[in-house]
Amino acid sequence: MSTLNIGLVQMTCSATVQDNLNKAIRETRKAAAAGAQIVCLQELFTSLYFCDVESHENFRLAEVIPGPSTEALSAVAKECSVVIIASLFEKRSQGLYHNTVAVIDADGAYLGKYRKMHIPDDPGYYEKFYFTPGDLGYRTFKTKYATIGVLICWDQWYPEAARITALMGAEILFYPTAIGWAHHQNEKTNTEQYEAWQTIQRSHAVANGIPVVSVNRAGSEADMQFWGGSFVTNAFGSLLYQAPHDKEITKVVEIDMQQSEYYRTHWPFLRDRRIDSYAPVTKRYIDEEK
Repeated sequence: MSTLNIGLVQMTCSATVQDNLNKAIRETRKAAAAGAQIVCLQELFTSLYFCDVESHENFRLAEVIPGPSTEALSAVAKECSVVIIASLFEKRSQGLYHNTVAVIDADGAYLGKYRKMHIPDDPGYYEKFYFTPGDLGYRTFKTKYATIGVLICWDQWYPEAARITALMGAEILFYPTAIGWAHHQNEKTNTEQYEAWQTIQRSHAVANGIPVVSVNRAGSEADMQFWGGSFVTNAFGSLLYQAPHDKEITKVVEIDMQQSEYYRTHWPFLRDRRIDSYAPVTKRYIDEEK
């Protein structure tokens, strides 16, 4: 398609799963009514961001995929003829859990899942306690409107993940996200962190010649102020839209998908890749230890 209408749903969450799901469905319908063809929801949108603590009680939030949430969203996707990108806490088996995105096509069909590959473990983000690293590799999904690549939050910081997904044929990259500022931080630190977060993702658009869509949560939870600031770039990293930091918002952004051809021919980074020289990148660190 020459143009693509992307719906971003940036929202706050509560402790009630059904309320969060209902809000996401309402906002998805709102985006679709405004012309969205693909709607991206934020990371782990059915709950508060529970990874701020290590608690076995939180495993009760997990669900099978496909399962109840994907069934509800599939009905909405079919009703509105919209693709939905849904980030969920997956229960794969007893004692085995993933941070997972389900992709639902515009006819309601479940296309498959991507499991988050890079799992952080930092103060306020104790995800290794909950999530097993993804074992499906990087994935693309052929939807009604475009071939999309989906990565999740911490994956944002790794250019290798974006590159591989682009090389697999992704025409656009989506990043459902949950990231914010600790309440004790000063404004200078907050600004530096947000700008770094946005810059690294915009660089993925530049390096790969495809648009990037990042959808973050908003609101204050425990010691965290989630910084919102969801955004969309064109295929050369230029900002097409940036959401406010402190508000819920549902926004539809039109992207010119034909720009990828222009930027990839005028800035032919893929042509000039020296794939014969990249083997060292598979090492943990390049040193002389024996």
